[in-house]
Amino acid sequence: MIKKVLLAFLLALLLVGAYVQTRPATYTVTRSIQVSAPPAAVFAFANDFHQWTSWSPWAKIDPQMKETYSGKDSGLGAVYEWSGNDKAGAGKMVISESKPFERVAIDLTFTKPYESASVVTITVKPEGTGSAVNWTMTGANNFMLKALSAFVSMDQMVGGDFEKGLAKLKAVSEAAAGKK
Repeated sequence: MIKKVLLAFLLALLLVGAYVQTRPATYTVTRSIQVSAPPAAVFAFANDFHQWTSWSPWAKIDPQMKETYSGKDSGLGAVYEWSGNDKAGAGKMVISESKPFERVAIDLTFTKPYESASVVTITVKPEGTGSAVNWTMTGANNFMLKALSAFVSMDQMVGGDFEKGLAKLKAVSEAAAGKK
């Protein structure tokens, strides 16, 4: 009887493992917004990690979070590291591409609550008298993320945060453009 239970348990584990392996190998999350400010105003907030606290949806998630800035002050080579509570986690962002007034690419690495790596891009394009802004994150689904995606997608997990962040980015960019 114990052998049958163990065999059934092992078979169930194999089936779950096989199902998890069928989940997508990558994920992409994208959100967009129209901003009534020129690309230069928006780009200034996206290209400088010191400015992210004014618009990032995660900036105030942990008031005790430890933050470190290194490398360049902004643009290519700028580095931001954080370590916080269970909600904030820990990780590092490095600006890997900075095309003035158009695009910022960031290598994002989480070390807590789980290890993962993503590429984040923020693109800004002139549109009318303002800007069209896209925020995209792409990455690989490791086994744990594949298993999690059976219940909730990465889009469902962070898409709402992207929307909140873009709304704040719109507000600070439009306010900054209005000051000039």
